[in-house]
Amino acid sequence: QVQLVESGGGLAQAGGSLRLSCAASGNIARIAAMSWYQQPPGKQREMVATITSDGSASYLDSVKDRFTISIDAMKNMVYLEMNNLKPEDTAVYYCNAYGINSLSRPFRSWGQGTQVTVSS
Repeated sequence: QVQLVESGGGLAQAGGSLRLSCAASGNIARIAAMSWYQQPPGKQREMVATITSDGSASYLDSVKDRFTISIDAMKNMVYLEMNNLKPEDTAVYYCNAYGINSLSRPFRSWGQGTQVTVSS
């Protein structure tokens, strides 16, 4: 199996910054893409940023000019640099990865989530 562990969440003031990290481990042969999802309280989970193993990234429009996703394929790590945070960014942030495992089968895994709270 493939495990994902997020870190870096916490409390920030509006206009501040946080950097989230996600480490993937386990029976990984190749990661195709890693993504960050956000789930605000009382709302559905939504993809906020995604990046392929070769570095092609895309973003939710509301964070496009504020957040930056990056990947370290050699370490199976993905990061989300969150700048100019807004109270509406408050959510649980989940890491997702998909690719090919050591048995040459596709996988898709989720982390447990990390809380981000932005105060006004």
